[in-house]
Amino acid sequence: MWLSELASRGGVSVATAKYYLREGLVPPGEAVGATRARYDQSHVDRLRLVRALVDVAGLSLDQVRDVLAAMAAERSPAAAIGAAHYRLSPPPPTEPSAAALDRVRALVADRGWQVDDDSPHLVAVASALDAMEAAGQPLADTGLETYAASAGEVAKVDLEAMVASAGPAGEDAATYAVLGTLLTEPVLVGLRRMAQEHQARARLG
Repeated sequence: MWLSELASRGGVSVATAKYYLREGLVPPGEAVGATRARYDQSHVDRLRLVRALVDVAGLSLDQVRDVLAAMAAERSPAAAIGAAHYRLSPPPPTEPSAAALDRVRALVADRGWQVDDDSPHLVAVASALDAMEAAGQPLADTGLETYAASAGEVAKVDLEAMVASAGPAGEDAATYAVLGTLLTEPVLVGLRRMAQEHQARARLG
């Protein structure tokens, strides 16, 4: 495909596609002349990923480069997904307490999840638990376990969709996983809030 089709399928203007190409965020196409190049589906996928990282995640171009480099540096799909997600996670506003960290680590161990001990997501959950405690709204163990079980089911759906779309291989799989996470998180938030609205009306009138 030519540049105009690449831009159209990637959901950006031709000028934006050219800019991302110049910045090295999208790899160059196959040169077919002094000023023309041909592109394929891998370029469309990369362009869509860059667009999501910029428009949805709100990353700067330097941060996008960091995410892309981290994904490319890993040899396994799981490591590439983890590397990208770690860089998409902002640090918590405060360091969590040791008690909250221990609580989350125990949850991870009980569920048999393979998670790095220094995962920023683990730290973020612990920090959120501390914030809930400080606000007088502590999350009971049963609630935390229910959330974890639901998150596990969501993750299974995510990975099944990833494998169906990209196959379980390398950077392509990581691209689909990161895109899926960025684009479906608003869906999860919206569904939760609609479900809460329904439950409130059903139980409270």
